[in-house]
Formats: sequence, C-alpha cells, structure tokens
Amino acid sequence: MAALAKCFDPTGARYGIPTYPWRCAPDGFATRRQLRARGLRPGGQPIAAQVLRPRCRRGPLVAYLYRLEKAKPVRPMTPAKRRALGCAMRARRTCPQCRRDAGYVIPVSLGVCVPCAYPDDQQAA
Repeated sequence: MAALAKCFDPTGARYGIPTYPWRCAPDGFATRRQLRARGLRPGGQPIAAQVLRPRCRRGPLVAYLYRLEKAKPVRPMTPAKRRALGCAMRARRTCPQCRRDAGYVIPVSLGVCVPCAYPDDQQAA
C-alpha cells in the first residue's frame, strides 16, 4: 500500500502534474493509445496527468494522460501521405548492399539483409 501512496498525488505537489496509481486515473483522461483506439489524437494539448506503476526493476513505468474533451480527431490519410509511407517502408526493406527488396524490414543491428550479412551460411544451405 505504501507503493500506491507514493503514486497518488492528485494535486501535483510531488511530481509537478497530477499523478495516479496504475489503472486508477479518473474519467476524462486517456493515454495516446487509448485516444488512438477512439480515433482521437492529443491535438497539441499539454500532458494533463500521469499514471505510475511502481513495481518495476528499472524504476516506475510512466504513462502520460491527456484530456478527452481537448482531444481532436485523427487526421485522415491522404494519397500523398500513403505514397510517402509506402516509399519509407520500401526503403526500410531494401538492402543497401545487394539493392533487393528483402520482403521484411532490414534489422538495424545487421544493416543489410540476412543473405548479405551471412553469405557463408546461405551457400551451405
């Protein structure tokens, strides 16, 4: 219970913004994911509150909350945005070494497609 008490600061005296324990935020607030599920976006509004989950090995988990009444509808996908997104995804799938579409996003850790990263393994198989 002491851990939950540390996360309960509805006035914002301790953390600077109203803070609630995980899953205990009052109605009228939502995270970015919750807004997106409703077809909304923050729309430039500042963070209104936060929820903390205290028991984590690397410190507390934080989720920022936005006011539902100030949220705006998600902007529709335009043909230009769709083309730009397609080009960006194609660039992420194209191997810089062999210039082929790998069919998957090239791992940043490798920097090239798997056959180019491990050419000896491909010949043995």
